[in-house]
Amino acid sequence: MHPNSLYSVKNVAQDNNQANSLVVDNLFDTAKQYGVSKCEKSLTNSFILAIFAGTFIAIAFVFYTTVTTGASDVPWGMSKLVGGLAFSLGLVLVVVCGGELFTSTVLSCIAWTQGLCSTKALLSCWSRVYLGNLVGALLVVGLVLLAKMELLNGGAWGINAMQIAQHKLHHSWGQAFALGVLCNLLVCLGIWMTFTSKDMLTKAVLLILPVAMFVSSGFEHSIANLFMVPLGIAINAFSSASFLEAHGFGANAFADLTWSNFIFHNLIPVTIGNIVGGASLIALAYANKPKHTTNTLNNALTTQTLSTQVNNQTQGNTQMKNKLNKLIVSDIMQPQTLLFSADSCIYQALAVLSEQTLSAAPVVNDKEQLIGFVSEQDILRLLWSEEYSADLNYQLKDVMQTEILTVDASQAITTLLEFMVVDKEKLFPVNQSGMLMSSQYQSYDQRLKAASANRPSIYPVIHEGKICGIITRKQLAQLMAKQYQPEDKQEKKVA
Repeated sequence: MHPNSLYSVKNVAQDNNQANSLVVDNLFDTAKQYGVSKCEKSLTNSFILAIFAGTFIAIAFVFYTTVTTGASDVPWGMSKLVGGLAFSLGLVLVVVCGGELFTSTVLSCIAWTQGLCSTKALLSCWSRVYLGNLVGALLVVGLVLLAKMELLNGGAWGINAMQIAQHKLHHSWGQAFALGVLCNLLVCLGIWMTFTSKDMLTKAVLLILPVAMFVSSGFEHSIANLFMVPLGIAINAFSSASFLEAHGFGANAFADLTWSNFIFHNLIPVTIGNIVGGASLIALAYANKPKHTTNTLNNALTTQTLSTQVNNQTQGNTQMKNKLNKLIVSDIMQPQTLLFSADSCIYQALAVLSEQTLSAAPVVNDKEQLIGFVSEQDILRLLWSEEYSADLNYQLKDVMQTEILTVDASQAITTLLEFMVVDKEKLFPVNQSGMLMSSQYQSYDQRLKAASANRPSIYPVIHEGKICGIITRKQLAQLMAKQYQPEDKQEKKVA
């Protein structure tokens, strides 16, 4: 055995643990953003998407009813499996085509537990999505009746639909509640798994088995029931006695298909169960997660895949970490900074920049709103392209950068520092399944040396939509140097 073999094995195991921890944290962050996006959608947008989702789930139940009609000779388990696979179309459509489904929207409670949305916003979100799902489901009920689909297979389709609906009303209250809990555990687990991939085909495949399981096992989905039970009620209401008799049923065989039975014996307990099932997934699995502070990078940094959580890689020096974690950008930024207007002359701007300690500065409009960012390099590059002419009529609007990374004044210093200096995709090179790729054979220290981030060293600071300062990597370095300097030396400097 190679003398370093044991050491290498330990490093690989340690790296895998770190990678797995990173994947879990990233999934948790994705789930939080998922919840925030649900709560922040406008009423109109959310409601329309909820109508689509209700339609998708109803279409899936039409598929389920069709494939299970006339399957009496097929083994019970196989029939249920085929129906479950067919019904998975509904959640696949919701995720791939876009939609707001109540049972998956319940996952937004993770954002609420982290303080990212208010109770009012959460309940408002759930209410409008539930109502939109109801509208979408009932639209499909109307279309199915208009198309006379209940007459398919000599009317066996309609009988099957009524039997499915009737079966849902024969649960006790407690049984319906428990079946609702189990259902949404699987729905939310399926949605949670889709956070591991950006590929739509992968997301679709990941959803199939959880959905197929809850459907084939008879678990109760409130939104599916908003379609299936009203459909059964409607078919029974509009069917003649001869239609029922032709299939061996008496006139009152489906008399218990009523709205009161549906609402009180199924819809209410199942809906509550769905909420508990989705919420318990968060409560049980992530009860130990720290609450998120309100300090976040703005959307520009978020699109750069910056993690909003500080991942501590080492233990020790807890006191210093706690001290740094309390600092935000406004504590150390340079509040009064150089500002340019878009019509400033490039020669004058270059002269001003050369006299300052900063190599770049924001460009603002007359309301001090950030519209660009210009550096010495931007101006020098233009001068080079024009062969250093002294007669150019260019203004800063011709050379400034308009795609800008900005920082919110309340952003945590530790998160910004991590973003500026560490490329975590290089440090933890994992695939979409969360497994370390070939570079896992490098030690953590080797990967850390190569994980330098190719990002700007200076950022405009924004507060309430206006530029309020500048923060640089130099300022962060000075902050860190001060933290590591012995207190007695700091006192002597002050004296």
